[in-house]
Amino acid sequence: MFIRGGVAWKRANAVVQASVRVERRRSLSTENGAQSGRAGSFSATGGKHKRESDKQFLISVLESSATNRDAKGYINTFGSSSSAGPKKTSAFTTVVQDGFRGQNEAPRFVQGPVRVSMVDDGEIPHIAIVKLKDPQKWDDPLLDGIARTITRLRDLGLRSVIVLDCDTGQGEGTQRQALSQQTDRVIRAIGQYGSPGAEMVSSAIWKSARESQSVSSVYSSDVHVGFGQGFNTPIRHGHIVVVPPRALCEETMAYAPADPNEVVFALAQFFSGLQVNSRSNVGERTEGSLSGHTRKGLVDRIIIIDPIGGIPANGYGDGARVFINLEEEFTKLEVALTQDEANLLGDANANHLDNLKLVKKALAILPSTASAVITSPAEAANLRPSTTQTNQVSGGPLVGEVKTRRWQNPLIHNLITDRPIYSASLPIGRVKPASRNPDIASARMPTTTLAKKGLPVTIFPDTRLGPWIPPTPGKPRLRLTDTCIDLPRLVHLIEDSFNRKLDVDHYLRRVEDSLAGIIIAGEYEGGAILTWERPFGVDEETAFRTGRLVPYLDKFAVLKKSQGAGGVADIVFNAMVRDCFPKGVCWRSRKNNPVNKWYFERSCGVRKLPESSWAMFWTTPEAATSEQLMGDYEDVCRNVVPSWDDTKPAD
Repeated sequence: MFIRGGVAWKRANAVVQASVRVERRRSLSTENGAQSGRAGSFSATGGKHKRESDKQFLISVLESSATNRDAKGYINTFGSSSSAGPKKTSAFTTVVQDGFRGQNEAPRFVQGPVRVSMVDDGEIPHIAIVKLKDPQKWDDPLLDGIARTITRLRDLGLRSVIVLDCDTGQGEGTQRQALSQQTDRVIRAIGQYGSPGAEMVSSAIWKSARESQSVSSVYSSDVHVGFGQGFNTPIRHGHIVVVPPRALCEETMAYAPADPNEVVFALAQFFSGLQVNSRSNVGERTEGSLSGHTRKGLVDRIIIIDPIGGIPANGYGDGARVFINLEEEFTKLEVALTQDEANLLGDANANHLDNLKLVKKALAILPSTASAVITSPAEAANLRPSTTQTNQVSGGPLVGEVKTRRWQNPLIHNLITDRPIYSASLPIGRVKPASRNPDIASARMPTTTLAKKGLPVTIFPDTRLGPWIPPTPGKPRLRLTDTCIDLPRLVHLIEDSFNRKLDVDHYLRRVEDSLAGIIIAGEYEGGAILTWERPFGVDEETAFRTGRLVPYLDKFAVLKKSQGAGGVADIVFNAMVRDCFPKGVCWRSRKNNPVNKWYFERSCGVRKLPESSWAMFWTTPEAATSEQLMGDYEDVCRNVVPSWDDTKPAD
């Protein structure tokens, strides 16, 4: 993170100002499309508006809580062209890259070539498919804020294709008029932030009498991209594309309304090269680089900006779910959103379910690195209701006054870090603001959900039958050598995560009669081994009979390549505290372990054990008020014998 006013901050600001000046000169010569969003010439007032916007954008990037790993991941993805020749590094990318060097190094800031608006012929652009739900209900400041965010995503390397969803519930004529008005509004709003602006593409979406084929064979639809050049040319020239949900019917050669969700999916198929060519794919076969199933763009994000916000959390007033592992959670959420007793939100639940199904369908055909963000207009614009509004939240409808938020824009933060602002495994109490009025607290909760295709989670014993309970002494129990567990891969996971050799024989002997269960994420990309431990001096029979067997997290591991990305650690931790040990679990970590901050945020308490190198953590709510429980926890954490095949201190 940059320190405001510091050397890195000043140098970064100078780079941005230089980038703005070059961009202004370039904007005068950029080739424009038929419906460019350039609202007149780039006037002095417009230039001042854009410079102030650039300044605020710079601040939002510099104040992001990204880590070195986040920065490297972003730079590797968006920092340079994939085409041959010299790499072109964006000024904003340079800011991010230099911002994560050590503050004490006083790094020499080297400005490379500034960002170019046009995409090279050999370069595959990074694409976000953005659906705007009910923009006719947004006031101008809100739409302007969203336009600013979308423009900033382009500055950071992500080009947006916007699909409008303006369901007025009225006749087709009124619907068509509303759609035309909102298309113009969006284009004008984007045009305020410089050129190239936005361009409407209305002739590229086609509709056939029969469902079109897909290479993936996962889904099929009668809506498809019939004229690919309608998208390729404006995107190559740096425009943001706006797509009204209307399709050209191949049989009648007339335009008709199209389902916006089907348009989003058709775009995902087209850019990913998964749409099978038909007679309607005009020009596709004759252009070598665009023929067949060649990928036209890298679809990195599906973004849904909807007034109802992200997928709701379990409890009323808890805001949106921060993260969804679709592989594991989709069915549960689908059931929850369709149950009558869950319909506290009324008709909104049906819309939430539609959004959830759309991202599931789209991400199914995209690479595993792609993700979907569902958020509210206020979050996307980085705006929130004023203090007066939140104090009067239950007194009537809110009016249009908004204030700029001080915290990160969820879309920009996610692009840089590939994570939500709040970790998915944080307890809700660490996110939810304190307020005596539950309505006010709810209004201030985050409304953004990040969804990924995710990983399957395998748990032994199966928690679908209930949380884990201590097995009766002498009865058969799970072993790490059972055929359901791939022991070599498990050992590799542990050794790769901890970067040290495990004494496998010693470890197997140690947990042979205490193993509670094991959690595996994906193909052994992450996992946890948990045990039932006895306090020192208490035999197994007595500990079982008196309820003193301690649920203990013995190993928590994530492959290095999966650390800090994809939410693997959050997935494993959530499975542990929600499914396996919902009443609580304890573990230990060396006092100087860098991961302790992560542990601390997710625990109910921590205690540094005197005369030892250990810190003890627990998620049991009542542990701190039970002297015997705390004593048992401490005894276990002090006396568990490590099983490393080296002389280094245990982790």
